[in-house]
Amino acid sequence: MADGTTRTANEDLITATGHPEHVHDFHQLLYAPLGRITVTTPDGAHELTSPQALWIPAGIPHSARFDPESLVLAEPFEVAEHRLPFTRATPVRLDDTTRRHLLARYRGAAGEAEDAALFTALTCAPARRDARLPLPQPTSEAARAVAAGLLRRPDDQRTVEEWAESLYVSSTSLRRTFRTETGISFSEWRTRARLNRSLEPLGRGHQVGTVAARVGFTSTNGYILAFRRHFGCTPGAWAKEVTGPSPKAGRPGTGLAPASEPATRRRLDSPRTLGDFR
Repeated sequence: MADGTTRTANEDLITATGHPEHVHDFHQLLYAPLGRITVTTPDGAHELTSPQALWIPAGIPHSARFDPESLVLAEPFEVAEHRLPFTRATPVRLDDTTRRHLLARYRGAAGEAEDAALFTALTCAPARRDARLPLPQPTSEAARAVAAGLLRRPDDQRTVEEWAESLYVSSTSLRRTFRTETGISFSEWRTRARLNRSLEPLGRGHQVGTVAARVGFTSTNGYILAFRRHFGCTPGAWAKEVTGPSPKAGRPGTGLAPASEPATRRRLDSPRTLGDFR
């Protein structure tokens, strides 16, 4: 950090529901194989559910909120031994092999000497382009029909009242069903569906305004604000990040410590709380 100090979370303030803002002097990967957590950084809020994880570079202030029954894994990597190719909090999508490896480390079934290999795998994980927002699917008939319609046509401008009328249900019931079965409101679900659909054309280089209109936002500014709130950067910055040149390090994760010189790792003390931020 600029002032050369490190603020850490008071252990007494780390609970089963979250922790206050603090920073680390090491890089950290956060992952929730069960449940959902929301991590807030200066760039915005990042909602994590499997298989999405979040890289938090050293020195980035962040706080977190955990949903009930969440399992939160925190993997730290020392700055002096591992060069992280991200300078801001960055969502990444984990493949099955990497997820199993993280769980094995949590259970104590993986050796410390595997730190370098794991770091390489984690920094090679697809960033941004594949880090779609979680979109839980409703189960009741009416809400499921609405969700399917919005996934087909996210630009559908029908209000919840109009959807309810077309399906012969009450708008109050439809709103309640979305909240109960997906954990988010109808409007938030629709926003996420639109943002997720927008990633592909953005990655192909389409203009931000064109993409916004295509997926159903009534204004470009509204799309930019929603994108920043959910992804932590503007659509233009995201597009540059995923279409720009690869880091000049030769391969992601260069500068790693050799396997015979493992970094110190901190693990969870409890399967429901995020342990050891010190």
